[in-house]
Amino acid sequence: MDPSSTIPTEHARTADLVRQVTVLVGSLVAIAGALVGSGAAGGESQTEVGDGALAADATLVAPAGPAFSIWSVIYTGLLAYAVWQALPSRRTDARQRRVGWLVLASMVLNAAWIAVVQADALVWSVPVIVALLVVLAVVHVRLVASRASGLLERVVLDGTLGLYLGWVCVATVANVAAVLTAEGLTVLALGPEAWAAVVLAVAALVGIGLAVHGRGRLAIGAAIAWGLAWIAVARSTGEPTSLTTAVAAATAAAAVVIATLMMRLRRDEDAGVMA
Repeated sequence: MDPSSTIPTEHARTADLVRQVTVLVGSLVAIAGALVGSGAAGGESQTEVGDGALAADATLVAPAGPAFSIWSVIYTGLLAYAVWQALPSRRTDARQRRVGWLVLASMVLNAAWIAVVQADALVWSVPVIVALLVVLAVVHVRLVASRASGLLERVVLDGTLGLYLGWVCVATVANVAAVLTAEGLTVLALGPEAWAAVVLAVAALVGIGLAVHGRGRLAIGAAIAWGLAWIAVARSTGEPTSLTTAVAAATAAAAVVIATLMMRLRRDEDAGVMA
């Protein structure tokens, strides 16, 4: 055997190790920065920056405060993923080669979003969160195209990234609305409640589309429904009160849950037929 034929393999192994170490260290730094910047470790919280532009009462599609507790679950999952992907057994894993760098990019973008908001550059938060959403969407497509090796991988990778993607879908809607309101772009032909209903309908369609594409991935549907449900709570119990928006948000949440469960059941039925 020609010794030179082993060179690509050695190069690949080195690249895998570099990816593991970089993702682990970068993830820890990005998550720590996000926790500090978000106010979770002290300091000004996201709802207080920008004169309250991101507060629960800033727009009709802003979720109530408790909705953001989902970040504690997402961060915990991302920490678990960062450690898990660094295990020697994951070094040459094909799925990690396809998504490892992208997961790190998502965490860096999340930390960048927090830094931008903390710097009161709210307008720039929109392109950052859209970039984050695109990266997570690519991760989703790549994960759906392959199968997890076991329960642990389904939880720390597919589950965590599913929650992450689902929540960022809702957060993007809230973020864009907050920026438009902060910039004074609130005079819309249909009226604020009608536009809120349209936006929530779009969010529901995105959730349904992800349910169909992911064949009922529960984490994504749960995160989207969670965010939409808390918008309904915010508009029915706090200012600005809007029964129309609350009903639209609750309906959107229900539609995502139903679509996710239906696709999940269909997938399980197909798996039973093939067994």
